[in-house]
Parts: sequence; C-alpha cells; structure tokens
Amino acid sequence: MSTWNSRGLRGSTLEELVNRTNERYLELGLALIQKIPTPITPIEIDKQSRHITLAYFDQKSTVDYIGAVQGIPVCFDAKECASDTFALQNIHPHQVAFMENFEKQDGIAFFLIFFTARNRFYYLSLGQLLPFWHRAEEGGRKSFRIEELDARFFFEEGTERSILVPYLDMLKIDLEDRDA
Repeated sequence: MSTWNSRGLRGSTLEELVNRTNERYLELGLALIQKIPTPITPIEIDKQSRHITLAYFDQKSTVDYIGAVQGIPVCFDAKECASDTFALQNIHPHQVAFMENFEKQDGIAFFLIFFTARNRFYYLSLGQLLPFWHRAEEGGRKSFRIEELDARFFFEEGTERSILVPYLDMLKIDLEDRDA
C-alpha cells in the first residue's frame, strides 16, 4: 500500500496548465476532458488548516485524464521530466495495460511530458512508448532520451486562444499518422 504526503505534489503546475487548457477546450466546444481523482483514505489531518497531511492510496490510479475529442475517446497522463532522459519507472505497468485496453476499444491513449529544463512539451502516443517499454522489459535501458523522440510531437506552451498546452494539435498529427 502506498502513502501520500505533501511532498507528492510534484507536477501540480503541469496539472494546473492542463486543467486550464481542458477548460478552454470545453469552452470552445473542442473537447470534454475530465481529471480523474486518485481515491485516497486520509490518515492524518491538520486540525487547524483541515488539510490532509498523510493518506493511503485506495487503489492504483490508471490515467490522469479521460474524455472525448470530437467524438474520439481519449485518455492521457501528464508527467514532468527535469532532464533530457525520461525514466520509465515514472510509468507503471497497470497504466500501460489500461492504455492498451483503451486503444483496443478504439480510443487514443498518450502521455503529455513536460521537459522542464527545456520548457517544452512532448506528446508521446502509446505506440511511441511501447518500443521503449519493451526494450526495458527485455533488459535494455529503463529510460529514453529526448533525442530518441519524433521531433514532430514537440511543442511549447501556447497563447493562441488562451490554450496553454495545445495538445490537440499533436493529437491531430497522431490521428493522421494512424490513418496513413
């Protein structure tokens, strides 16, 4: 059983950017994406602030977000990376299994990775992840380097129409590749 405490709030800035992006996509009628809360059982609560300071996860989470984009089911997880090497330990086998099953149901599964040192985002489709995942399972490197990624799926924080993390542009490229 895992525990949670306030040190586990890494990625909250990325989460806020994605949440604001999803609100804007909804306002524009482009997508309906929901943040999936991770179920927890509180253990300690600060009586003054009434904040949870220690909790146990009730179950393994699958993905951070799920919804639909123009009728296409999508699910994704948002991750931050401080270097040019992304450790696959940041992705869990149950997440990959969920995403594989999601795609078997004609959905699109992906990761949004924010390379903080470069201030750049990357749209990593499940299909792009799997070769790295299988390499690690077979005893190879347990990470991938930024140079191994498809340059077409890098993007920066947006400002057009107040869309902070314009991942739908990358989803469009992904869909075009799948149709080709």
